[in-house]
Amino acid sequence: MDKSTVMKVFQRLITLSFLSVFLLLVPVVKVTGLLYMWTIPMADAATQDFFRRAEIKGDAELMEAYRNGESDLIVEGVGRVERLLADDLEGSRHQKFILRLGSGQSLLISHNIDVSSRIDTLREGDEVRFRGEYEWNERGGVVHWTHDDPKDWHADGWLEHNGIRYE
Repeated sequence: MDKSTVMKVFQRLITLSFLSVFLLLVPVVKVTGLLYMWTIPMADAATQDFFRRAEIKGDAELMEAYRNGESDLIVEGVGRVERLLADDLEGSRHQKFILRLGSGQSLLISHNIDVSSRIDTLREGDEVRFRGEYEWNERGGVVHWTHDDPKDWHADGWLEHNGIRYE
């Protein structure tokens, strides 16, 4: 082999080595970037777009979210207990009840009683203020995450009944 052929082989070998390393590192960089977003403390996460959710307050905005079939919204509002339901004891335990808002819209409240206290004094007709995450359904929607998030990955919620806040 002459010197120019050796140089061409050497250049191709270098180019292939570079491409191989590049192709191996790109997925690693992408995966580490995705993992990074789950390791950001909540204090820093507020500025990150992937942790932001629309926040709405009041009956009119909740009714609009229902009409538009929206979900994953942080909502605040107030309603009257229309019906008390049996606690859901499968997996994480939840206290469940139906609230009727002033607009007439009904909401299922699903309150995690493994993370927050159960509202033992709750009765039909009682007023309850709430903050949590709204998920659309054909019956008016569900509000869950009505408690502090112990891992600080999610916006905190709460329920308020007779002047006591349950977080």
